[in-house]
Amino acid sequence: MATTNDLKNGMTLKLDGGELWNVVEFQHVKPGKGGAFVRTKLKNITSGKVVDKTFNAGIKVEVANVDRREMQYLYSDGESFIFMDTETYDQLNVSKDVAGKNADYLLESMTATVAINEGNPLYVELPAAVELEIAETDPGVQGDRSTGGTKPATLETGAVVQVPLFITTGERIKVDTRTGEYLGRVN
Repeated sequence: MATTNDLKNGMTLKLDGGELWNVVEFQHVKPGKGGAFVRTKLKNITSGKVVDKTFNAGIKVEVANVDRREMQYLYSDGESFIFMDTETYDQLNVSKDVAGKNADYLLESMTATVAINEGNPLYVELPAAVELEIAETDPGVQGDRSTGGTKPATLETGAVVQVPLFITTGERIKVDTRTGEYLGRVN
């Protein structure tokens, strides 16, 4: 247990009957009249929903014990993704729902951070950018600017991103894992 005075960004709270919420922002407010309070912006770990919540200063809140571990992605068995703890070599099954859109950028033997609470994986966090190879893309035709100078390209993981017309099949590119945007070529 902690009080609302101990809140920090990134802290995970257990509220509303066991739901887990990450603290995105917080602000201590001391108005001229009345008691102090804490204004927070919380993000639900399972649904991703962001809400504003206000707490009276000093009330107790339950802090969830979230263990963030570096893990290596091994393979997918079709229903879940298998990760291995790089220190203990224990394997962990992560469902498609938990992996979310990050599954589009997972390559075998890639390292990712997996957050775990009471033995249950909560989310998978990838580096901000990953390097992947273009598996297939149409040749860019000079003068074709009706699409704003981009074309779809399928990556080696199966994800599709928009790339400039000069990119060809077999090239390695850098992709932003948060937005799915093309960041540049890799030499």
